[in-house]
Amino acid sequence: MRIFVAGFALLVAVFAAQPLSAHDIAKGDLVISAPWLRATPAGAEVAAGYLTITNKGLSADRLVSFSTEISGQPEVHEMSNEGGVMKMRPLKNGLAIPAGATVKLQSAGYHLMLMKLKNPLVAGQRYKATLVFEKAGPVEVEFEVRAMGAGQQKSHGHNH
Repeated sequence: MRIFVAGFALLVAVFAAQPLSAHDIAKGDLVISAPWLRATPAGAEVAAGYLTITNKGLSADRLVSFSTEISGQPEVHEMSNEGGVMKMRPLKNGLAIPAGATVKLQSAGYHLMLMKLKNPLVAGQRYKATLVFEKAGPVEVEFEVRAMGAGQQKSHGHNH
C-alpha cells in the first residue's frame, strides 16, 4: 500500500508541474513560449516580436541579443511611459530573466524589434530566429506571423 501511495504522490507531482506545450522550447532552465510576430503592411521597415520566457532555475539569465534572416537590425527593446509619453529604447545590456520568474515580451513593454525588414510579414508565415542568452546560450525559435490586429494591446508607433 505504501508503494501505491508513493507512486500516486509521484504522479500527482509530475502532472502538477507546468507541462511544456507543443510549441514551448526548453534550454537549460529556460522555457520560451508562444513566439509571434505582428504582420506588417507593404513597405513597412519595422516589425515587433513577442514571446514569454520562464526561468525555472535558481540563477538569473539574460537575453542579450537575437538574430533572424528577415531583419537587417534586430534588437531587444523596452517601451516605457515617461511623463505620459511612450518612449522606446534598445536594451544595450539585454533583458534580465530573474530566477524563478516569467518575463513577457508584449506590446507596450519589452519586445523584439525587427528593423530594416527585408520583406513584409504576412499572417500565417513562419520565420526562424536565434535568441542568445548569457548563460543558456543560443536558442532556435520559430515565430508565427499573426494578423496586424493580433495581440493583447494595440501597438504604439515605433519611430526610428
